[in-house]
Order: sequence, then C-alpha cells, then structure tokens
Amino acid sequence: MKFENVLAEVNGFGRFQIRTILLLVIPRMTLPFHFLLNNFIAAVPSHHCDISPLDDGDLFRNLSELEKLVVSIPAQQDGSSHSCQMFAEPQYHLVWNGTNSTDPLKIPCTNGWWYDNTTFKSTLASQWDLVCDKKSMNRATATIFFMGVMLGAAIFGYLSDRFGRKRTLLVSYIATTTFGFASAFSYNFPMFVAMRFLTGVGISGISIVSIVLCVEWVDIKHRTYVGVLMSLDWSFSTVVLPALAYFVNDWRSLTATVTAPLLAAMITWRWLPESARWLISTGKVDRAHFYLHQCATVNHREDFMADLKPEVLSKVILVEDENRKYSYVDLVKTPRMRRLALLTGIVWFGVACTYYGISLNVTGFGVNIYLTQFIYGVTEVPAKAFIVFFLNKIGRRLTQVGTLLLTGLCIFCNIFIPQDQVAARTTVGALGKMLAEAAFTTVFLYTTELYPTVMRQNGLGYSSFMARIGVSVSPLMMILEETWIHLPNTIFSAVAFIAGLSASFLPETRNIRLPETIEDVEQKRRRSIPTSDEKSAS
Repeated sequence: MKFENVLAEVNGFGRFQIRTILLLVIPRMTLPFHFLLNNFIAAVPSHHCDISPLDDGDLFRNLSELEKLVVSIPAQQDGSSHSCQMFAEPQYHLVWNGTNSTDPLKIPCTNGWWYDNTTFKSTLASQWDLVCDKKSMNRATATIFFMGVMLGAAIFGYLSDRFGRKRTLLVSYIATTTFGFASAFSYNFPMFVAMRFLTGVGISGISIVSIVLCVEWVDIKHRTYVGVLMSLDWSFSTVVLPALAYFVNDWRSLTATVTAPLLAAMITWRWLPESARWLISTGKVDRAHFYLHQCATVNHREDFMADLKPEVLSKVILVEDENRKYSYVDLVKTPRMRRLALLTGIVWFGVACTYYGISLNVTGFGVNIYLTQFIYGVTEVPAKAFIVFFLNKIGRRLTQVGTLLLTGLCIFCNIFIPQDQVAARTTVGALGKMLAEAAFTTVFLYTTELYPTVMRQNGLGYSSFMARIGVSVSPLMMILEETWIHLPNTIFSAVAFIAGLSASFLPETRNIRLPETIEDVEQKRRRSIPTSDEKSAS
C-alpha cells in the first residue's frame, strides 16, 4: 500500500483539504501585498526645491505661487520645474519681461524639497528626501527586500524539511508580522531597510511552505486544481492591493495594513494540520496517524481508520534511515538529484527573471499607478484559467516549456514593434506577462511534484533562491538599454528560451504519485503512467 492509497481512502480532496486551503488563504494574500508594496510606498511624487524660506523678502512675498516658482526654480525642456536645482538668487526679471539674457547660477536644493501629496499622502521619498542624488537609495529598497526573500527561501526550505511544515509556518508568520510592523514604525531609513530585509526573510516561508503543505494532503486527481487554485490568491490580491493603496495612501499606514492579516493567520494556525507524508517519512508515525484520523473524521471516512494501525503506516513510505537529517547537500550528492537541481534552478531563474523583466517593460497604458496595477492583476487571471486545461491535457513538462518559449517570443516580437505603436506594444507585452504568470504557476506545482518528500522543501527553497537571483538581476538588465535600446529584451528572450529548453529535460509528473525518498528519484526507471492502484486513488 502506498500513501496515495491511504489518502484516497480518507478522501484526498474533501472538507479537510478545503479547510486547509482556506486557512492558508489569509496568510498567502499578504504575499503580493508585500512583494508589490514597493510600487506604492517607494513611489516618487512630483517635487521641487523648497522655496518657503524665501518668503522673508517683501518682494518675493507679493508674488503669486506660480511666479514664485518661475523666479526660484529653473525650468526644464518640457516646461516643468526642475526637481533638483534652484537659482542661487531669485530671478525677478523672468516675471517682469519673461526672458533670460544671462545664465543664472543654479545650485542644488538647500532647504529640502516640496512634494505634491495629491496622489500619495507620504512615501519613503518624501519622508526621508530620497530624491535627486539619493534616488538610488529609494530604488534599492525593493532589491534589499528581495535579497531577504532569497535568504528566507534557503532558511525556511531547510527548516521545513527538518522540523515540519506547520511549525515552520508559525515561525514565518511571527517573523513577518514582527518585522512588518517594525517597518511601518521605523524612525529612520537604515532601520526601515533592515526591517524590510527581515520581512522578506520571514514572508519567504509563507510562500514556499504553504503550497507544499496543501499539495502533500491532496490526491493525484486534484493536485493540478489545488496548485492553480492556490496561485489565484496572488492574482486576486494583486487586484485588491491598488484599491487598498488608494484609500490608505500613507506609507506607514499601508505597510501596517498589508501586514495585519497575519494576526488572523496566527490565530487560525492551530487548526492547520502537519503533513502526514512528512511525518511518516521522518518516523513520526503516531502523529501521522493522528492527522490522518482527523482527516478521515472531517471527511466522514472514519471506518477506514479503524483498521489502519500506526505500524501499518510505517510501511507506507519506506526510508533507509528514519533518523537521517536531510540538507541542501543532498541536492548534489547523487546524479539524478544533481541533474534535477541544475535544471530546476535554471527554470526558476528564467521564469522569475522574465516575469519581472516584462513587468518593468509593459508601458503605454496611459493611466495612473492604481489603475495600472489593477490592470496588471486582471491580466493574470485568464492565465490561471487556461493553465488548468493544459496541465491536465498535455502535462507539466510541455506546459512549462510552452509558456516559457511563448513568453520569450512575445518579448522578442516587441523588439520589432515601433515605439510609437503604443497599443500594439502594450498588447504584446500584456500577453507576455500573462504567459509569464502561467509559467510561474506551473513551476510551483511542477517543482513540488519533482522533489521527494524528504527533500521537497529543501528543493523548493533552493529553487526559490534561484528565482530571487533572477528577480534581483532583472532590474540591472534594464540598465543595459543605455548601451543598446533592444539589449534588455534580447537578453530576456534568450533567458526564457534557455529556461524552456532546460524544462524539456525534466521528467513528466502528471498522474503519477509523488516521490517520497531520494531513492525514488534515483531509480533509473520511473512510471509515467499510474498503476492500477494509483488509478483507483485518482
């Protein structure tokens, strides 16, 4: 008897599994909130040098607000006021005769800046004057956050395989909540950066542990639906975020607001189950029996558990040494695991790099930041609809390869569309983003099915680590447009093609039971068609 058979007997997709998914919706909705938070809290409002100290002079005080700007702030080529310079002395002749026969001395802002708070009540830029020569510090906040996510993926991947899914989730809840609120109440920029980094470390655990916990409780037939269903919370939360940011337009309040759902998540954590697969694979058979009995009770299958003793469960998943502690080193110890780690690392890097590359390149909507972010979220929903069909019909491997190659093709095609054809560029870009989202949805489910139970969280943690490297590199690639305007798109498309090619060498996992041990992966021959037992389980 295999674990899939046991799961089928207690109902592999009943009220117990649905309850688990719903309990994880609350913490998972904070993922896009924090991942995309920088778009709002780090936005740079319109600004110019603060000229209020000049009001001391009678002549200056009698001017209108527009005239004060004209005599104090140099104009740029488009007619707008310069953001980072002011005249050393007021140029009153610009008001009187409207011409400038001389080249007056311009100096950097000496009294700080004035910010337009029409769209944002406050942002990081306006709070700590992260503009002009300090604007790079403002841009760095996103990179620092994702560096935390990258480190967290490695830490929580290891902790989850070592100490269990449930306890690791609680640690990530507490860490994200603590440092999230600390970010909101930071009294200086260095403290904010440190807290955002640690928030990234904590939230990474929610990202990678929650989906594994759900997939390990679901039967073969419903794995695809659950994997895609859990990714929908990202898309819907992406749609909700701009509305939230519109009404809560102070960066401190917004940061605290997007963190608040985790307080409810900590309360509901007690009702989450531990992974029975993980418990059996680590020799904790009695606890696995407890959770399976709980599952059977909720799903009204108590009769089966009456005959299933803990000693029977110990033979469901065979391991060489129940006391063995697995680590990232085990990813490269054996040939097939080493090959799997190499290929999934390339795929995750490519998926993340191209997804964020397109997100930075999709322009031309011509609407404000809130509506733009809303459109971005809405375009991802159709990707989830068609991806279910392809995952079930043609399998994980071909879907992963196809979405990556088509994403690269969309990026490549945009190179040849003239800049002035905004509608065409936007359409192709949005299509590419939708395909990139489909690739992201697929890779989460696919990777979870590829790695064995004893190394599943380590494998997903390593893969997520590679993805965050791709995220960090993506903005740097955009700078290359100064060398050649089409160079970033050329690189992004090449990365997508390479990732798609790498995915083609991965084994198919549709309708086969999850591997439990490294030995399962190392077997030279793996069935790609379920056995009769597995068919009955599905």
